Amino acid sequence: MGTANEILNGSRKIVLKIGSNVLTGADGRMDTEVIESIVAQVVHLIESGKQVIIVSSGAEVSGVSAIGRWSRHGDINYKQAMCAIGQVELMMAYKKCFAKSGIVVGQMLLTRDNFSDRTGSLHIRNTLFTLLDEKVVPVINENDSVSVDEMNIGDNDSLAALTANLWNADLLILMSDIDGVYDKSPKDNAGATLIREVKDIERLEREIEVTGKSSFGTGGMASKIEAAKTVGRFGTSLLLVNGKKQGILDAMVAGAEEGTVFPAR
Repeated sequence: MGTANEILNGSRKIVLKIGSNVLTGADGRMDTEVIESIVAQVVHLIESGKQVIIVSSGAEVSGVSAIGRWSRHGDINYKQAMCAIGQVELMMAYKKCFAKSGIVVGQMLLTRDNFSDRTGSLHIRNTLFTLLDEKVVPVINENDSVSVDEMNIGDNDSLAALTANLWNADLLILMSDIDGVYDKSPKDNAGATLIREVKDIERLEREIEVTGKSSFGTGGMASKIEAAKTVGRFGTSLLLVNGKKQGILDAMVAGAEEGTVFPAR
């Protein structure tokens, strides 16, 4: 298997990580229509017999949306306060959207440190299995209201990768605001080419520029490539897709859209 269509259709256990940029509208607020669209696509995957765990960014922008203003941008305590507000708003949005299909969601607030302890990891794994056995969709959020490292390093891609390994997922989907990995920056080069399949990650890192991030997104291409390395060591494939495209997952299931695939080694 090598194409996005083949890997997605051939995977039963899927971790879907949704980036902040995907959930942020042009006005800088949480885009509830995007959440509704993504949830509808996740429901389609579940109805086709797949299990899905969601790792969602977006708490900070959800907090900004809730109070209607943005200030003290560089203040870490203010950011954490926005995340505390936003966690509630974000989960309410997921709950409302999944409820339309009769599906219950369960929230888990985690940081990467939670995976470093064997006992703690076992409890996380058992909770995930229990939720899924009960047909509940786990929604994992980074615990940004208390974890400074997560906010500074970005990297919910890393949290998603650790979750995929712990659950022994078949596929990790990283949903961002770009179509995938390009040979050069598509924002600066009109002739940039989408790389549909990456077999040699180390060669890719040598040949393309992987730095850069947006104002709300804290994980750039480097963190996505690192996530591919992490899950690849455990036999899990990674798929990078553009979550801003309407119905992107449905289109990939049908073979009508592409992203960048990092096949399991």
